[in-house]
Amino acid sequence: MEQYPLIRVDNNKPVFYLLQFKLRKFTANNKIGPDMAMLKEGSKAPLFEGIDQNGNKVKLTDFKGKKVILYFYPKDNTPGCTAEACNLRDNQTVLLKKGFEVVGVSPDSEKSHSKFAGKYSLPFPLIADESKKILNDYGVWGEKQMYGKTYFGVIRTTFIINEKGGIEKVINKVNTSEHTKQILDLYKY
Repeated sequence: MEQYPLIRVDNNKPVFYLLQFKLRKFTANNKIGPDMAMLKEGSKAPLFEGIDQNGNKVKLTDFKGKKVILYFYPKDNTPGCTAEACNLRDNQTVLLKKGFEVVGVSPDSEKSHSKFAGKYSLPFPLIADESKKILNDYGVWGEKQMYGKTYFGVIRTTFIINEKGGIEKVINKVNTSEHTKQILDLYKY
């Protein structure tokens, strides 16, 4: 391993030490490894459990016998995420008639989800995954690029989980304003 010179900062801790600590802390909460690859159709859906915008515990096993639209989105109250959530909200009656339940997941807090759901009258659970456990289990926390900068974030993805807990469909290129149509077209309803 290469040796780097130690540079002291105001609190007398070497900068290299601080960078190592920050990097260790970042990678511990945002791990991406070969086992975190994107899930495919036919895979067993990882079990999940989290708290929604109303403080309720939501688990995959709560939906046994139903199809689940599990959609991952980057951030509450952003244009694309709002369009996607409102499209699913506006078409919830159709989705329920077709046997689908909707669950959203993002790394935002329960409080943020509560404001978002209240502002747009979202009738389905939004799970707060601040630890990124569910995001990592589903392989949707990864490297992204925007305006030439690379960063880690949520890769907008929707998984349709069948009645037996298997991944039936995966939508990697989500059309936020027509997401319900995109889902139903996969089933030719």
